[in-house]
Parts: sequence; structure tokens; C-alpha cells
Amino acid sequence: MPKRLSSVLLCTSIVVAIRLQAFGQGTLSDYQRAQQFLPGNLQGLVSFADVAPHWIKDTNRFWYRKVNEKGFEFLLVDADQKTVKPAFDHTRLAAALVNASQRQVIATELPFQDFEYKENGSSAEFETDGTKWTCDLNQYQCKQVPAALESKYERLSPDGRWAAFVKSHDLYLRDVSTGTVLRLTSDGEEGDDYATPLPSLRDLIDQGTEDIRQPAAVFWSPDSSKLVTYRTDSRYAGRFTSLQFVPPGQLRPKAFTYVYPLPGEVLPKAQPVIFDVFKMKRIDVKTAPLDLPFQEGPTFEWLPDNKTIYYDESSRGYKSLELRLVDAATGDQKVFLKEDSDTYVDPGETFFRFVEGTGEVITTSERDGWNHLYLYSKTGELENQITRGPWVVRQITHIDAKNRIVYFLAGGREKGEDPYQRHLYSSHFDGTDLKLLSAEDADHDVSVSPNGNYYVDTYSRPDMPGRAVLRRIQDNAEVRVLENGSADALTKMGWAFPEPFRGKAEDGATDLYGLIWVPCHLDHSKKYPIIEQAYTGPQGFFVPKTFARAVRGSEQSMAELGFIVVMVDGRGTVGRSRAFHQFSYHNLGGAFADHVAMIKQMAAKYPYMDVNRVGIYGTSAGGYGAAHAMLAFPDFYKVCVSISGDHDARLDKAWWNEVYQGYPVGDDYVQQSNVTMAGRLKGHLLLEHGDVDENVHPVETMRMVDALIKANKNFDMLLVPNMFHGESGNLYVVRRRWDYFVEHLLGVMPPSGVELKERKDLSAGRRR
Repeated sequence: MPKRLSSVLLCTSIVVAIRLQAFGQGTLSDYQRAQQFLPGNLQGLVSFADVAPHWIKDTNRFWYRKVNEKGFEFLLVDADQKTVKPAFDHTRLAAALVNASQRQVIATELPFQDFEYKENGSSAEFETDGTKWTCDLNQYQCKQVPAALESKYERLSPDGRWAAFVKSHDLYLRDVSTGTVLRLTSDGEEGDDYATPLPSLRDLIDQGTEDIRQPAAVFWSPDSSKLVTYRTDSRYAGRFTSLQFVPPGQLRPKAFTYVYPLPGEVLPKAQPVIFDVFKMKRIDVKTAPLDLPFQEGPTFEWLPDNKTIYYDESSRGYKSLELRLVDAATGDQKVFLKEDSDTYVDPGETFFRFVEGTGEVITTSERDGWNHLYLYSKTGELENQITRGPWVVRQITHIDAKNRIVYFLAGGREKGEDPYQRHLYSSHFDGTDLKLLSAEDADHDVSVSPNGNYYVDTYSRPDMPGRAVLRRIQDNAEVRVLENGSADALTKMGWAFPEPFRGKAEDGATDLYGLIWVPCHLDHSKKYPIIEQAYTGPQGFFVPKTFARAVRGSEQSMAELGFIVVMVDGRGTVGRSRAFHQFSYHNLGGAFADHVAMIKQMAAKYPYMDVNRVGIYGTSAGGYGAAHAMLAFPDFYKVCVSISGDHDARLDKAWWNEVYQGYPVGDDYVQQSNVTMAGRLKGHLLLEHGDVDENVHPVETMRMVDALIKANKNFDMLLVPNMFHGESGNLYVVRRRWDYFVEHLLGVMPPSGVELKERKDLSAGRRR
């Protein structure tokens, strides 16, 4: 080849490379920009205006924790005085804690996220690394609260006199003042324990043994005279064994066996029992043993009279739900109210509240096709339906017993809005005078003061930064603005708000709602591959409706690699009518025809979306759903990353699957299994699972692997040591997910040597 020609070709290749670097997708610069959108790295770039008020007893004051560009601070609000100020001197408290603990403490990142005012606000009590501290807020001196007063495995009575604990499967009481120990039971044994929840694998891993210690499952009466607990019989229940391949401190892998009942199997049982502490008397609750369809145990509550216990209990398969009342003196039990269904009574959508002083109960029900409020008398008889119409009650926020007004969040009532957006309403108990209180076109998260005088309203949309305001209940007047969200720093980077999208389901009639994320500096002349982030679990809906959730998820970082990322809530999820919800019954994998229809409608509207290159990923039920979508629509979804997927409901936890897939276990379990569809695989599939997944056992992925091998299919797998459910914050796994789509959907080799970094996420736990 002539030298001149070779020089021309070399120059041409350099120019092409430069252009690809400037305008390409999946490049190192794209990875670096994507890294900026990991949740911890957004600090200082965006303000979410999150306010989680901690009301101070029956006052009109509260504190909240505010994250800022330097770290975070605690602020104290006095609603009556309309003032906001620091909850204490952060610098002085940090210095006092340094002196007392001999550890480094930074004033802008104090080592606690919660505290309690003591002594009328003159001191603060908090916990760091399992140690309780109290700090005087006048002299700023801190001292450790003696651990002997209460261990983390004990349940202290409200008056502080008694500490309940479990030893060798039996229940004991310790007199805190004298140290005297009283034994309440003597017949407990392994697998038939008192006051002991069924532990999860995470509990075993954290303590490094199957013989773990747990806080006693004891529920004290308000006057400390009695307690209610239960005896758990798990001897005949099914178990899983998990292998921790790389346990810390040893070479050999470590095996852990724990109770994990599967659909249709024998369930563990819990027998409630009451102890009268003053009389040292045991009272057995007159009920058949309670089914425990997963881990942990039942929960009991006391009415203020100290005489009555209440709890709710579902039948196997959740075809009925009962609110039960127990006479604490005799153990006699009665069913106060009962909800029945020929399909299921959703435990996540059905809730109740007692009306203080009257014995009445306000509960929700989908019996008329929509989730609404109903009022029951103190004898358990229906008085009236409070709300009605083609919209959904989502939460009871406050009950004004004196004026007989209920305050609640609901969605779908305001015309022209996204029906999933929550608004605050009030109504009289008899259903009259229904009022809209939080009117802004947004999703509203509300906290009402215990005395019902004020409420904090935090509202936003995916395409509108948040705002938090303090309002007065009496006249709904705005008292003051607490926080304003902002995305100015992001928009200066070329970022655009995620775009809500409304389309039609596969039936061509039902409205569906989705969300679209695009990369910074979107080039409308290009074609971008599409990635769906999928979760179709019937226990909720999942397309973000708030600014914080839309920005702080995994979607924007994926988009920055050169994709259009979408989410869709298809039929079979909550937040709409009962008919919409129950589309998934006996049909857990059936939603994806809706998703395909929606993505095609998105691509028809936005030409830069390449409907011929579509990928999908998801975790848990989303891991099942992503793989199921690829197998059900192998010519549409080309690439899939399935994380912690519950690929076969027969191997997943009894409670979730018996509710939503159905009970008894039928042929539909087999029909909906990814394992039975493995032969349909066409595209690129990456299966990821942690060896110590405490929620979905890795046997589900291994069954899927076995089926794919038997079907002679090529696939990829990543089994991650010491990873719990999902990606668990493991940035290596996040990067591998990015790489898989860049290589197989974009069609370019990912940059080598990328190691993702993320700052500590100071806003963790407050993502609405």
C-alpha cells in the first residue's frame, strides 16, 4: 500500500474515532456521566424537598432531617409560631460526642438519623452503633445510657419495670430494678419456641450461626400488667439450606438451614398466649393455631382499655381476612369483622383504624370494585359506606373522633390527572361533605400531627421538583413553606425531566401509564435502543410518581449509556379498580402484552426510540418478569438481565404466591413458570443471583439454568458471593448490568477497567 494512501486511511480512522467518542454511545465518558446519577452521587446536584416530620408528642412542634450539599442537619419547626431553627447546635453536640466516645464525629454528618427529645427538650437521646447516648442541650455534655437497663434482645414494659427475654426457647421476665428473673414457661424446645419469630437467612448470616438471638416477640399492655406473645411450632415446616461460599474468616463454605415454606406445603403455626404479670397467670387464647406463610410471626395490638387485644388473620390463600378481638382476662376471642372474596383479600390494600372512644372501626374494602372506606359499629355491624366512586382510597392519615371526620389519601378522583397521584381528602363518617384538601396536580405525601391541628404536605411529580408545606387542618391554610426542590444543577448538565406517558393496554381500551428517561444531550436525529425496567408484582404499582423516586432510581444512569429507559404499569397491579388488579390472578406473567403495546406506542410517538432493539431488566418479581417477557415475546425483547428472579412460583415463599397466583396450587403454577418456557429463549440472557439471597433462594436461578441447558440454549450467569437480595448496593454487579446492555443491545464493547464509585447516600430511606 502506498505511504500516502496509508496516511490518509490513518487520518480518516482517527477522525472517525474522535467522532465516535464525541457522539457515540456506551463510551467511557458515558459511563462517567452515568456514574454521576448513582443515588449517592446526586448529593449537591439536586434537592428533593423531602420532609419526614417527627411530631413531638401532642404538641404542634416537630423535627425533620434535611440533606444539603455539605451533609445533613436536624431542623425544629414550631407550627404555632411559624418558625424553623436548628434542632440543636450541631457543632457543639458533635464536639461533646467526640469527648464522650473518643471517636471522630463530623457535625454535618452526625452518626445517627433519629433522636428523641427528653426532659422537655433540654436533652436528646439517640443511638449509634448499638450504643444509646443522652446529650444535655444546655451544657452540651454527652453520656452513655447504661446498657444494663435494656438489652437489644429484651422487650421493656411501658413502665420500665419488666424486661421480657427468651432463653433456651422459653420466655422469662427480669425485674429491672432488682435483677430478679422469673421464668414464665418451661416446655419450650427447638422448633417449638416461645416469643421467637422465624428468622430469615440474613439474620443467620449477620450472626454467623443458626442459633441466633432475637428480640423477644412480646406485646405489652399499655399499663404493663399483661403481655401477649405466641409459641411457634415450625417442626413440620419446609426448610431451605443456603451455602455461603465465601464466609468471612474461614476457607470452607458455610451452610445455613432455615424455615421457608413453599406454596401448598405444611405451614409453621403460632399459638397466641397471654401472661398476667401481676398474677403470674398464663391465659391461652382460644383460637386454632395461626398459619405463618413466611418468616417472622404474628403482630398483636392492645386497645387503650388494657383489656382487649386485637389482630388480623387471613385464611390460607387469603380468601378471607378477619379482625379478631381477644379478652385478655379470659382468652376468649370473637371475630369483629370479616372480609371474604372468591379470589383474594389483598393484605396490602386492606387496613383498618379504631375510632378513639367509640369502639367503632373504619376499614377499607374492594367489595364494590374499588378500594373504599366503610364504618362499622362497636358491635361489628356495618353502619355505612363512607366513600364511593371510580377511585381508590390509599391510606387513612387521621381520624377526628370528636367531629367524626376521617382524613385519607386517595387517587383517581381528579379528572385529567394521573390516577396514581395521591391527594388528601376529608369526609364525615356518614359520607357527607367530601373535601379535597391538597389540590395541586401532583402526588401528595401527608403527615398529620397527633392532635390533628396541622399537617405536612410533601408533593411532587416526576417532571416537577418537590415542595413541602405546613398547613393548618381547621381551614387548610398554608402556614409556611418548609422546602422547595430544585434540579437546576442537573438541567445545566443537559438533563431532562423524565416524561410521563399515557397509552392503551393490549386490549386497546384500558388506559395505562408509564415513564420515559432519556440521556443528557439527547440527539433527536439518532435511534436509541430501548430498555425497560420491569416489575409487575401485584402487591403494588411501580412507575415512579414523585420527583425523588424518578430521579434516584437506576433508570437515569442506564439512559446515560446511550439508551431510552422506560417503565410501565400494566394490568394486574394495584392503585386502580379491583378488575384491573385481578388481571394477574393465576396469571403472574401475563402482563407483558400490555408492556409491549405501550413500548410500541412510545416508539410511534418518539422516532428516536428504536423499537427493533429492546432490552429488559428487573429484580425479584421483576427478575422473573423480565425473563418471562423475553420468553413470551422472544422476537421483541432482545436482551435481558434478570436479577434474583423467582422464576418458578412453586419454589418461592408460600404467602406471596398463594395470594397472587392462587391457592390451592394448580396447573397455572407450571404454566406461568419460566422454567417450563426455557426452550423459547432467542436473545441474550444474563442471570444474576447472590449466594445468600434471603428472599428468593438461588435454587430458582439454578432450576432455570438447568432448564436452559436441557434446551441447549446459550446464556450467561453471575453468581455473586455474599450478596443478599437484588444487587444489594454492589457496584460491580451494577457495572456488569451496564456492560451487558452496552455490548449486546448497543453492539459496542464496553470500556475496560471501569470501577464505579458512589458517595454515601445520606438520603437513604426517604425515597418517595
